[in-house]
Amino acid sequence: MGAITINLSLDGGSGAVRTSVLLIFASFLLSFLFIRTSARLMRSPKVPWWPGSVTTESGLHLHHLVFGIVLMLIGGTLGFAVDESQSPWIELSAVAFGIGAGLTFDEFALWVHLEDVYWSEEGRQSVDAAVIAIAFVGLVLTGAFSANLDTASPWLIVASIAYILFELAMVMIAFSKFRLFHGMLGIAIAPLAWWAAARLAKPNSPWAKRYYGERNPEKQARTEARYGHRRTDRFKDRVRDAIGGRPTALIESSQARAERADPEQS
Repeated sequence: MGAITINLSLDGGSGAVRTSVLLIFASFLLSFLFIRTSARLMRSPKVPWWPGSVTTESGLHLHHLVFGIVLMLIGGTLGFAVDESQSPWIELSAVAFGIGAGLTFDEFALWVHLEDVYWSEEGRQSVDAAVIAIAFVGLVLTGAFSANLDTASPWLIVASIAYILFELAMVMIAFSKFRLFHGMLGIAIAPLAWWAAARLAKPNSPWAKRYYGERNPEKQARTEARYGHRRTDRFKDRVRDAIGGRPTALIESSQARAERADPEQS
């Protein structure tokens, strides 16, 4: 009898397992909000008393994702090493992992671009990634993922595995097209991922950079015409900036426009 079981709903799990996932969710969310707020306060001239970033004696700046990776390693290893009945170690491992994830995902754009783009427009990707990751943990916590297959047919098992791989591919394509919301929901509701994967990629998405542009100028023109000045995208940027802070280039351009409008203030 063959069987495939995917059950992240926690319905059959112990109270300790559910508590651990809840602690990961809460510590992830709170650590992300704290470190992002801290970074914004460090940049603001209105709060010069706020402590700055961590630097070594040689002047090397240590990004907080370094501490996040260490905490995720400690929390993840501890979570595997201890039994779920060993309180409070199982809870501490969950908190350490969640805090580490929050610190690491806050600099998601840095480890994707391999350069410090924290306060650039590319840095907004960190907010997107953190929201998606937190939403994923939240979906696991609320029981959105559950699948079970128990059959003697090897062909049905192979077909099921192929379907799962296809669904994951659709989700990844949706993410690469910057269809983040639909890609996230598509993990639990498959047709949303298919729909997002079939739609036109957004202009600055990895998919557009790879497959549009000089390779397909017609699609590049279509995506720029469709998404270049959409109100929904401007609204999303305002939400990202409200959470993560405005990119430095936008702040400087706003200040320059204000100075040109009122030369006496410059």
